[in-house]
Amino acid sequence: MLYNFVKIFARLALPIYCRDIKINKRALLHTNDGPVLLAVNHPNSFLDAIILCTLFNTPLFSLARGDAFKQKKISRLLTALKLLPVYRVSEGVENLEENYKTFEACKDIFRQNGMVLIFSEGRCINEWHLRPLKKGTARLAISSWEDGIPLKVLPVGINYNSFSKFGKNVQLFFGEYITADIVATDNGHGRSIQAFNENLRKQLQPFVQEIEATDKQTLHKIFYVPQPILKKMLLFFPSLLGWLLHAPIYYPVKNFVIKKSKETDHYDSAMLAIFFLLYPIYLLLLTGMLLLVTQHWTGLFTIIFLPFTAWAHVQLKKQF
Repeated sequence: MLYNFVKIFARLALPIYCRDIKINKRALLHTNDGPVLLAVNHPNSFLDAIILCTLFNTPLFSLARGDAFKQKKISRLLTALKLLPVYRVSEGVENLEENYKTFEACKDIFRQNGMVLIFSEGRCINEWHLRPLKKGTARLAISSWEDGIPLKVLPVGINYNSFSKFGKNVQLFFGEYITADIVATDNGHGRSIQAFNENLRKQLQPFVQEIEATDKQTLHKIFYVPQPILKKMLLFFPSLLGWLLHAPIYYPVKNFVIKKSKETDHYDSAMLAIFFLLYPIYLLLLTGMLLLVTQHWTGLFTIIFLPFTAWAHVQLKKQF
């Protein structure tokens, strides 16, 4: 229930936070052809999961870092949002046993033709580069096949024009399904994992942009989204209003997040999370103030007009 409720608001917010999302196989977003394991690269913290969970019609269960589940109340909240914990050695060897429970939970989801999202690189780093793949994706897939589950693994590459600018240009590329008949699982467990990861790496490699952070020219060439002159003319004044009306909330939040997320890879995700919580309050506050000033029901249109101006500004603001 909570997952579906949050997803409604996330779908409304996504066009404001993301200027453009290019998808090579959009039909896959509407598939119910489970069981499926999405094997995704991980450049931008939990924003990666938010975008995928928002775009897919089918509910996605996501594997997340285990240390986020330490507190019981937060753990219950994350579980309600269909997040499952995965522990790394750095989070305590004693917690690694919990991963078996998570894998079993994933296989139960697969048996119900559900979908699970896993970040195959493990750790998140803000960069345009495919890092070495961990063994977790392969182990989960092979274990499911050994249990007779007809799991399909879908490679997914996600790319961003920036890891710090509001208004993303996103590229989302889907590969071909990896199934049990493609990966040999009778040559020993170690070789099976190696064969799986090699297949997954070959599919992800062309989908993950390889760009140096200092190479602004290549970034511009790959990610820039041209805006028609007519669109610029029509949106100029709404865009200007959008900047003026949202500055009181945007810049304080931005400064706060910069201080709190300094030298981490969670800036984008923290910005989105805080705006997701605060923006409805800000929207209702401005709407209420306008109703009090005008004493007329037309002030309710602020609920539509304000997000429109935010969208207009994101469309026209600098992309790099």
